[in-house]
Amino acid sequence: MSDELPRAHGAPVLTARFRASPEDFRVDEIDAFEATGSGEHLLLTLEKRAMNTAFAAKRIAQWAGVPELAIGYAGLKDRHAVTRQRFSVHLPKRVAPDLAALQSEDLHVLESQWHAKKLPRGALAGNRFVLVLRDVQGQRDAIERRVQEIAARGVPNYFGEQRFGRGGDNVANALAMFAGRRMRREQRTMLLSAARSELFNRVLGVRVAADNWDRGLEGEVWMLDGSRSVFGPEPWSDALAARLAAFDIHPSGPLWGAGELRTASTARHVEESALIDDPAPALRAGLEATGLKQERRALRLKPQQLQHRWLQDEVLELQFALPAGAYATVVLRELGDIGNASAAQLPASAGERGEAASD
Repeated sequence: MSDELPRAHGAPVLTARFRASPEDFRVDEIDAFEATGSGEHLLLTLEKRAMNTAFAAKRIAQWAGVPELAIGYAGLKDRHAVTRQRFSVHLPKRVAPDLAALQSEDLHVLESQWHAKKLPRGALAGNRFVLVLRDVQGQRDAIERRVQEIAARGVPNYFGEQRFGRGGDNVANALAMFAGRRMRREQRTMLLSAARSELFNRVLGVRVAADNWDRGLEGEVWMLDGSRSVFGPEPWSDALAARLAAFDIHPSGPLWGAGELRTASTARHVEESALIDDPAPALRAGLEATGLKQERRALRLKPQQLQHRWLQDEVLELQFALPAGAYATVVLRELGDIGNASAAQLPASAGERGEAASD
């Protein structure tokens, strides 16, 4: 995510650092369903420290003596954190290995249940975060006002920096792929997502700069809160105004693909104008050529149950929940300039790469 993207709430009110240790970034998946209690898939709830999802899945496969394809998980979690998430293990004979053999200092089994299906990607309601900011500099009154403003108005629903890879090179690699460079399947999926995210962030950045990211334009396409369902355009009305104010609906932006933009009038002009400058045309053409279809994403994100407390004079703890696909880092960005202290902190044994996916 480019540092040049505008902030919605004004100039930074603090500087700080986070992820000084994995315990400073805690993430718990919010389950979207309950286990069936029967079936051939063992559903495990694990807590892991300084370990990304792919590395954990590999360890589970080794423990169970099954291929990695037999392991399912709903979302990717960064290794620079303490995280709780579900995994499923396909065990056709319904014989579970000794759970104690999977336990270690950095991986704990919290719960195990049988389930009817493999856990698919995206099968979570969201994530709950507990974040600790250290070396906080700024006026406490201004910081607390900003937290209240974020709780009341929400933040722009940018794609976070994780989507763009280390050094932000995923977009450049996507352009190379569209120009003919061969990529592995998993790389291809990641780069297509980065290309879409870049275009979405450009549109959202234009609307943040114009201060209309959380209100409707003429020709707006609306997204229902908590779903991917969209409707519109339709004439502005008191009913739409009430639903917008209640966070029942949100303005939306394009996830680029083949087909016509659904927006009309002013909203469509804004989207098209935001995607004229390089490398947007090449990204648009490349995405259209893959057969991906036009989709939408909400422009506005409201953290749920946002709370804060001062652990020490320069140590601030934040707690909130976000829907699946949203990024905790975009919430932090609206507070100020917060440096990531994790890079030099974690051992390579936890996995060679961090996740290039959402928080």
